[in-house]
Amino acid sequence: MTSFFDTNLLVYLFDSSSPEKQRRAREVLAERARRDEVLLSAQVLEEFYVTVTRKLASPLSGEQAERLVRDFSAFPVVEMDADLVIAAVVLARRYKLSLWDALIVVAAKAGGAAELLTEDLQHGQTLEGVRVVNPFLRAAA
Repeated sequence: MTSFFDTNLLVYLFDSSSPEKQRRAREVLAERARRDEVLLSAQVLEEFYVTVTRKLASPLSGEQAERLVRDFSAFPVVEMDADLVIAAVVLARRYKLSLWDALIVVAAKAGGAAELLTEDLQHGQTLEGVRVVNPFLRAAA
């Protein structure tokens, strides 16, 4: 079962200010990678770079972040095109989502993911046939 990883999961891998989420993100990525069930999008890679170089308490250098983007690019990556952007606009309007969240959902669907791993959408809901899973709910319990 392919899992689409939202940006926040990748960022937590390097966020030492959230050790529980960091631990859980590492577990989830390792588990899915072992089974070849990781899916990303170009948007996720872009957001990851910006976030880890600018928004972490201890930001990564541009060189470190570039290496990580290259490493993550070894996973299947959904490329965004005009059709996916239009589908995201429609989805955003229909479900009152941000465009950025809608782009994540349509990329997950386009890549054939069964689940979208994120903390940004409602856990358990299904959007466009993709089930939203917040892998940090266990960590918070």
